[in-house]
Amino acid sequence: MNLFCPDYIFKNVVCITPEFLRGQGIRALVLDVDNTLAAHDSQELAPGVREWLEAMRAAGIEMRISSNNVAARVRPFAHKVGLPFVSFSLKPLSRGLRIVRRALGVDKAQMALVGDQIFTDTLAAKLYGVRMLMVEPLAQDIKWNIRAKRVLERPFIAAYYKKGGKLHG
Repeated sequence: MNLFCPDYIFKNVVCITPEFLRGQGIRALVLDVDNTLAAHDSQELAPGVREWLEAMRAAGIEMRISSNNVAARVRPFAHKVGLPFVSFSLKPLSRGLRIVRRALGVDKAQMALVGDQIFTDTLAAKLYGVRMLMVEPLAQDIKWNIRAKRVLERPFIAAYYKKGGKLHG
């Protein structure tokens, strides 16, 4: 198992459908915020995300936010979208994922993490034993350390495609 290779890559979060999730036996999603649901440090949802969240709710998909960011950043965003959250999740450690899974009461096989980074989100999902649904970043990264990590992510994304993975959406 490659700890740095996502299970699936999607163009963006709205390309993840309830039908896809049902086909994988996934009943619950753990959602990252920055560059997944909104641009980095933004409180505004990316286009189509509000409707996507409603479609997921209507399909019975349970959702929680898990972010490495502080509560002051995550709380207003989570309130705006009406989802419970865990801030300071410590990804790639399992803290946030454990808290969310306990709250949802699902098996690991029924849960997936949705995020945009290899070294936090993908590694966290793999170490915890849940599937990783990676999305392409919504916007240009504004922090130098994330821009540097994007360069280091390239070989792992290439490995995903080399093993037969495809871009969904």
